[in-house]
Amino acid sequence: MAHASATVPRLATLPFCTWLLIGYFKSIPRELEESAMVDGATRFQAMTRIVIPLALPGILSAGMFAFTLSWNEFLYALIFMNDSLAKTIPVGVTQEFIKGDEFFWGVLMAGALLGSVPVALLYSFFVDHFVSGMTAGAVKG
Repeated sequence: MAHASATVPRLATLPFCTWLLIGYFKSIPRELEESAMVDGATRFQAMTRIVIPLALPGILSAGMFAFTLSWNEFLYALIFMNDSLAKTIPVGVTQEFIKGDEFFWGVLMAGALLGSVPVALLYSFFVDHFVSGMTAGAVKG
């Protein structure tokens, strides 16, 4: 099974997240921000009290996408990390528990499980916001 970083290169993370957030912020009606400013709010207050809470699902979606790609990044960690204590989990598991053509399957699978638990927990806590950020607009009407 391919890593997520194999489908979207690391350099494409920032442009993709920016594109995702631009589309999400455009779906928020400008009238909501303008009506808050008519009611006496400053532009900053309208942004923090109206726009950001409405855009939170999109922000969480982009953040989770970027976190997942960074977490699964294998090549950069393999090239730049030489110290055993500084290696990421995927690199450390593959380099420490594969010796030549001998695979230590028990610890390899345990390491793979421990490496996937933080991402699984992140997605399980924010799954409602993630789904609404990827499927629906900010305001339905």
